[in-house]
Amino acid sequence: MMDRRNFLRGAALGAGALMISPRMVFAHVETDRRFVFVIQRGAADGLDTVIPYGDPALAGLRGSLAIDPADMHKLDGMFALHPSLERLAGFYKQKQSLFVQAVASPYRERSHFDGQNVLESGGSSPYQLRDGWLNRLSTLLPKTRDEAIALAPTIPLALRGAAPVNSYAPSNLPEAPDDLLTRVSALYDADPELHTLWNRAMENRGLAEAVGARQDSATVGKTAAMFLGRENGPRIAMIETAGWDTHDAQKQRLTNQLRGLDQLIGALRDGLGDVWSNTTVLVATEFGRTAAVNGTDGTDHGTASAAMLAGGAIDGGRVIADWPGLSSRQLYENRDLAPTLDLDALIAVVAAESLGLDPEKTMRTLFPGRPFNRKLTGLASA
Repeated sequence: MMDRRNFLRGAALGAGALMISPRMVFAHVETDRRFVFVIQRGAADGLDTVIPYGDPALAGLRGSLAIDPADMHKLDGMFALHPSLERLAGFYKQKQSLFVQAVASPYRERSHFDGQNVLESGGSSPYQLRDGWLNRLSTLLPKTRDEAIALAPTIPLALRGAAPVNSYAPSNLPEAPDDLLTRVSALYDADPELHTLWNRAMENRGLAEAVGARQDSATVGKTAAMFLGRENGPRIAMIETAGWDTHDAQKQRLTNQLRGLDQLIGALRDGLGDVWSNTTVLVATEFGRTAAVNGTDGTDHGTASAAMLAGGAIDGGRVIADWPGLSSRQLYENRDLAPTLDLDALIAVVAAESLGLDPEKTMRTLFPGRPFNRKLTGLASA
């Protein structure tokens, strides 16, 4: 039997990089356009991703997490990108990226499993739908003779459904889920010796993320580009990233996570070459995090977050936001960034515009029963 100390050592070794191995799914459809969905599993902090530095309440909420405005990539007089997002900031200047702030799915609770189910299925509540919106999207386009290929241990819910998908698992060594790490942290809080060991393990995890994100994330981007760039290759892809549940030591961990994401998208762009002009990349998470820092230099589960769009097909160089503000009376349930834009509508519009589909029909297919927002049109060109 594995005792607590041996389990702790194992967790320290296995809790490393942004991505242990590629987790990608590809779908073959008849189009010249490429559509890539990148999911941030674990609830990414949108306030540290697309930073509302112009809001006077931000500094008081962020405390130890506060980022020097001089280090940010300023987008306009209100918003800036995290310092790690260098490539995305460059795309913004080229009008090939845009950012959406205070956006959320219909889900309003704080469970990763339920939140991801709503995000991937396209339902209004957890487990309402059994298939995924990305699979339903592929059914709106003519199919080639090839099936989708999944480079993942299992097919993500977003691509389960009527369109057939083959699975390939490049590794049988799964990474440690953030929920597990949080439970282990609580378990060792009362044990002085093990608490010290665990904190050291988490510090090592941050160092491993810094190295692993540089290596693995670029490899994932290059691998995705290799498939998507082929003349007869897939046109729709999903890339899974994990490690966004930053309950503690958020400043360094999120720096590493965002650097890895930035390098993934940068490697995808470099690998695609001229095909990048026909490509749309959508990055989204299941929900955001609390506006205020917690007692362990992290943030807890929240509500609204930020979404990112990149690619040569994007009408970029702007931030889309109906900004709710960060004063105590403006926060959702007195703790979270309030949602003012619908993530479902954002996904439907950008998918439809990127792939040359009717936006309203796409909305009905991907997110049945959800309202269509005409104000979100004009995000991409097919």
